[in-house]
Amino acid sequence: MSEKKYTFIDLFAGAGGLSEGFIRAGFEPIAHIEMKKEACDTLRTRAAFHYLKNENRLDVYKEYLFQKQEKEDGSKLWNQVPKEVIGTVIQSEIGEKTITEIFKKLDQLIGGRKLDLIIGGPPCQAYSVAGRARKGKAMATDPRNELYKFYVQFLDRYKPKMFVFENVLGIKTAKGGEPFRDLQKRVRELDNCNYEIAAVPQIASDFGVLQRRQRMIIIGWRKSDKGKPTKYGHYPNLEEFKIDNQFQTLRDLFSDLPTRIAGDGKLCECVKYTKPISEMTYLKEYGLRNNDFDFTTQHISRPNNLNDREIYCWAIKKFLNEGKQLSYSKDVPSDHQKHKNKETFDNRFSVVNPYGVCHTVVAHIAMDGHYYIYPTLNPTVENVRSITIREAARLQSFPDDYYFEGSRSAAFMQIGNAVPVIMAQKIAEAILKQLTQE
Repeated sequence: MSEKKYTFIDLFAGAGGLSEGFIRAGFEPIAHIEMKKEACDTLRTRAAFHYLKNENRLDVYKEYLFQKQEKEDGSKLWNQVPKEVIGTVIQSEIGEKTITEIFKKLDQLIGGRKLDLIIGGPPCQAYSVAGRARKGKAMATDPRNELYKFYVQFLDRYKPKMFVFENVLGIKTAKGGEPFRDLQKRVRELDNCNYEIAAVPQIASDFGVLQRRQRMIIIGWRKSDKGKPTKYGHYPNLEEFKIDNQFQTLRDLFSDLPTRIAGDGKLCECVKYTKPISEMTYLKEYGLRNNDFDFTTQHISRPNNLNDREIYCWAIKKFLNEGKQLSYSKDVPSDHQKHKNKETFDNRFSVVNPYGVCHTVVAHIAMDGHYYIYPTLNPTVENVRSITIREAARLQSFPDDYYFEGSRSAAFMQIGNAVPVIMAQKIAEAILKQLTQE
């Protein structure tokens, strides 16, 4: 790895999944910009973690987790690190009324340094198939459709060497592809930048994530700098960072966590692992378990009523016996069907594949959890449940020492909206390989 620390800012940062991957690859964050309070609190807590880790003071972070109480923010931790560490998180919506003030704050944080990268992805609901299906014509006028224009304003002001713009596959087809064409045009026409841009769909499981999440990874680079062609001027070679993913969720991702039933666990509770790290090859290889910690947090499951637990049993048995997900309209008895819209949500009860990778984790996990049923091998109405916060975080490849601030629903929402950390790390490593050729 190069000795130089390449710098970046993260726009629309969410809980920091994309950023965490770049930090793991050796990049230095200058700022995170995010509008939601709970996600900003999580970013502040993570910034404190990285500071304390670098200072060999992780005992302070551990004590914070052990003493954490529900409905408390992270102030007890944030107050134990320099203010400038917490100040790297800018809580603000990105828009016409706020961008000037954001620029002022960023200019102060950047100081005289060179900003090497801009990363981030505007909220994707406006481009997603599910979002368009739910809101129909209303989605066409959703202001989130225009957020890419503000991303380009950051490129124009700071002129980084490269940028990463993560989004759903639908960004290329929404509104007949017009927003994506406009994004390309705006980027290529920026003064004194000479950017090129390319969009390539990527699947998270190809990089070692235990989730078949498909995303459009748009990357831009400067073709020339001060009149000279750049050596990093191309889309990164991600193929060499891909694997034949043979890991399994139940065996490799979940099996060292304590047993849970519906409604079990506490939001603020440290739980011991049930297996040593030596037995968890995947977690060790990909750095999800911290060697300095013999515990994790937020291993809490939702309560489920009897009706739902009975459906969970049928769903699990169908998946285990037939390898198929349950059809709400066909496989659930009418007396158990409590939802009128059977067509749109026919797959609303889905089981996490125990013997392969999971289907895509999305923000809807914050609503009920039915789409992420834990794959209990001997299901009964007493032991079935949906996945816990920590299990969802692992599916998104967040390390176990990552703490999500806010309520249970807020934590699920942050996780569902995130970029898988390992996928982000591999993208970052590929970009780093290019930049070090300068």
